[in-house]
Amino acid sequence: MDISELGEFGLIARLTSGLATRSPQDIGIGDDCAVLDLAADRLLLATCDSQVEHVHFTLQTSSPVAIGRKALAINLSDIAAMGGTPLYALISLVLPAHLPVATLDGIYAGLRELALRYDTALVGGNVSGTGQRGEQLIIDITVLGSVERGRALLRSGAHPGDLLCVTGTPGDSGAGFYSLQHPTLPVDTATLAYLHERHTSPTPRVFEGRVLSSFDPGWVTAALDISDGLSGDLSHLCESSGVGARLDLARLPRSSALRTLARVAEHDPYAWALHGGEDYELLFSVAPEHAEAVAQAVLAQTGTAVTIIGTVLPPAEGMQLVYPDGHAEQLTIQSWDHLKQ
Repeated sequence: MDISELGEFGLIARLTSGLATRSPQDIGIGDDCAVLDLAADRLLLATCDSQVEHVHFTLQTSSPVAIGRKALAINLSDIAAMGGTPLYALISLVLPAHLPVATLDGIYAGLRELALRYDTALVGGNVSGTGQRGEQLIIDITVLGSVERGRALLRSGAHPGDLLCVTGTPGDSGAGFYSLQHPTLPVDTATLAYLHERHTSPTPRVFEGRVLSSFDPGWVTAALDISDGLSGDLSHLCESSGVGARLDLARLPRSSALRTLARVAEHDPYAWALHGGEDYELLFSVAPEHAEAVAQAVLAQTGTAVTIIGTVLPPAEGMQLVYPDGHAEQLTIQSWDHLKQ
C-alpha cells in the first residue's frame, strides 16, 4: 500500500495515532490549529502550511506578490478559524537554483504586506536548496497566535438545532481557478479580475473570527475555515462534533462574478460553492436564538456579510442537501485531498 491509497486524512490519522500532548488541556491534531496551554490567561495557537509550485500555484498565473500574500493568508486563516490573534510567523523556503532573485523579492513583498495588515511579525525561518534535480519552489510557513482562555472556537462544539452560517461568498476561488484554466472564455475583465484575485490572494477572516470569539460561550458553538471546499469542511465539522447537517442549496451565497462565469461557461454555480475549495471563508454554527445578533455584529464590525445556510441535525440524520424545489438528498462530499489529486 502506498500513501495515495491511504489519502491525506487517512495518512494523518496513521501518523498521529497515539501521539501524546504535554498538558491534558492541549488540543493537538484535528482542528485548524493546535491549542496549547501555557498556564496563562491566553492560549497559544500554532499552525503551519506549505505552498508547492505547480501544486498550489504557478509563476505563470500568479504574481510573486500574490504568491507571498496567499502563503501567509492560508496560515492566518487557521488562526482566524479559532477566533485568535496572529502574532508571529516563521518562513522556510526550499529554493530551486534557477529562481530569479526578483521573484523572491516579490514574494517577500507580499508576505510583508499581509503581515503588516494583520500585525504579524516575521521572526525567522530557514532557507534550503532543492538540490541539482529539484525544480519546484516550496514555501512553508508556521504561524503562532493566541486566544483568550475559554474563547477558542473549535470544530467540536456544534449541537443539533444550531444554525450553520458562512462568511462571504464561497466558490469564488474555485471559479477563479477555472477561469485561469480556460483563458479564452468571453468574460468581461472586471469579472475575471475579481475571481482571479479571490483565488490568488484570498482574504483571511481574522477580524471576523475575533468578532465570533467575542461572544459568550454557547453563542458560536463551532467553527473552521473553508480550505478544502464547503462540503468537505462541513463534513469535518460534523465528524468532530458528532452531528449531522442539512444544507439549503438555495441559500448558498454566490457572487455576481461567479454567476456570470457560470452562465458563460455553462457550469453549475453550486458546484463551485459546494466543492470549490481555497475560499478561506469561515463556516460556523451558532445557537439559533443568537444567529441574527452574531451576523449583524460581524457585518457592522468588519463589513463582511454572514449568511445562514443550514441547520445542524442529530447524527442519525446524516448530511443532507436540500434543493430549491424542497427535495433532499444525501450531500456528496468532494474534499480536496493532497495525496489523491
